[in-house]
Amino acid sequence: MAIPQSFLKELDQRSPIADIASSYVDLKRRGKNLVGLCPFHNEKTPSFNIYPENNSFYCFGCGKGGGVLQFVMNAENLAFPDAVRWLAQRAGMTVPEDGVDDSMSRLRTRILEINREAGRFFYSTLSTPEGKPGLDYLKSRGLDAKTIRHFGLGYAPDSGFALVNHLRRKGYTQEEMQAADVARMSQRGNPYDRYRSRVMFPIFDLRGNVVAFGGRILTDEKPKYINTGDTLVYHKSSGLFAMNFAKDSNSRQLILAEGYMDVIALHRAGFSNAIASLGTSLTEEQARIMRRYADEVVICYDSDEAGQRATQRAIPILKNTGLLVKVITVPGNKDPDEFMKSQGKDGPLRFKQLLESGGSDVEYRLDKIRSKYDLSTTDGKSRYLRDALENVVSKLDKMERDLYSARLSRETDVGRDSILDSANRLAAQENRKKKRELIRSQTKIQAAQSPFNREKEGHLKAALAEEGVIAFLFLHQEKAKELQEKLPPEKFVTDWNRRVYGILLGKAIHGEVSLNDFSEDLTGDELSELTRIVTVRREAPPTWDDVQEYIRILLYERGFKDPKNIQNASHEELQKYLEELKKGKTGKP
Repeated sequence: MAIPQSFLKELDQRSPIADIASSYVDLKRRGKNLVGLCPFHNEKTPSFNIYPENNSFYCFGCGKGGGVLQFVMNAENLAFPDAVRWLAQRAGMTVPEDGVDDSMSRLRTRILEINREAGRFFYSTLSTPEGKPGLDYLKSRGLDAKTIRHFGLGYAPDSGFALVNHLRRKGYTQEEMQAADVARMSQRGNPYDRYRSRVMFPIFDLRGNVVAFGGRILTDEKPKYINTGDTLVYHKSSGLFAMNFAKDSNSRQLILAEGYMDVIALHRAGFSNAIASLGTSLTEEQARIMRRYADEVVICYDSDEAGQRATQRAIPILKNTGLLVKVITVPGNKDPDEFMKSQGKDGPLRFKQLLESGGSDVEYRLDKIRSKYDLSTTDGKSRYLRDALENVVSKLDKMERDLYSARLSRETDVGRDSILDSANRLAAQENRKKKRELIRSQTKIQAAQSPFNREKEGHLKAALAEEGVIAFLFLHQEKAKELQEKLPPEKFVTDWNRRVYGILLGKAIHGEVSLNDFSEDLTGDELSELTRIVTVRREAPPTWDDVQEYIRILLYERGFKDPKNIQNASHEELQKYLEELKKGKTGKP
């Protein structure tokens, strides 16, 4: 049964594993994850974990794991095709069968057509008497006809049936309108317009298709904005307003603003690399999309408390994808739109100066900490110094610690060497903590049985390094091409890891990969083994620096000859061995 990957991805997105597993397991939240007693073996202490972030599960007791499809296969004792049908029925989807047109693909095409037609309708309404409130609003915000046309802005009439009737005349059914989320059903079963009396902002995908809308009310009615929900062609977690324009800006820098009007104001001022995250909290998926087109992101959120909280939250999400992060704060508690208007014709130049003077994310975080303390007092300086060292400076690399220790010295009148010593000591404590976590993680790995990788016992160090690379790649799929160049699959030592790595590499290079995407490449037990490789490293996920060490091991060592040596070695002995490896003292294979 050949099922299109697009259908499987849509099925995965529409099937939250936490909702499905809760029918079989009493789940309790533990941080970002959920835990409970495993439904696949008898246990008294919960070892069954649900990971909503990538829609997967893993049991540390019996070793079963995978995506939502694998869970259904295990829980209902179903083969892969039957599990697909089971999930599809639950999600209200029709499975495309062999030799039959892909109905989901047809519906996806119809939704895109509806969105395009709706966008044209909203835009044309601006030139009618019904659209005058919307046109007046856009003009009051300083937008000219060229800008309105460029962004496809429009207005949804007040009647409540104008768009529905228009789409009916075009031959679209009420089911298709619902699927596009431009219409809702009344209690009597009649469709009505989702958007009424709202200025409309179409949202485009990277290919220029209209995939969703945002609508702004012109009265004090709440909510101020409503947005398209998840559909076959749009997912809030990955949507970025104006990314279709920004990706072609010939800049490896993106400006991340908060709202539609901020982005439009920046584009009008010549900053066509501005985008927004559509009123939602920034997600890892959005950050990964940005990483494809940029090396640096400048956060330009509102300077109010909510905007600053959003900035603090966005910084680690962006940095975890490998992006450089800068932060600018628009003076006078203004947003970019207000700032441009207040500066008149000098607005673009002034904003460019803001961009050039904007500090790094480290400087931003230090400034936020400094604002909490009175540095005119000894106590204020002491508390600022302690806070800055513990929460920012100690977490930087050696060169940055040196640099920012000098800044703290100037601000607090404490000697730079003394501050640097404290920062290095805190950093060493943090490193020791990470090493202990890594040792615990590696102990779990070594203790786990791997009936698939039968070469692991004879090449334990190499196999663990390979698993580290696989886990890193799964968590950082944007590194696929770089890893393929540095470490092609043929450099792996063990056959099973090589096969899994090759499959993952091939899939990640062509797009985002979930565990469900392996359901037809790996058996259920093999998928559980891949899930284990990824899962047991969550507490201490491998970094790019770790990957460099793994690569050295695989390229030069090809595994320890005696696995007992690695099993009994202390962490310090392993580090010493790696240092010797770097210096070439252990020789090459």
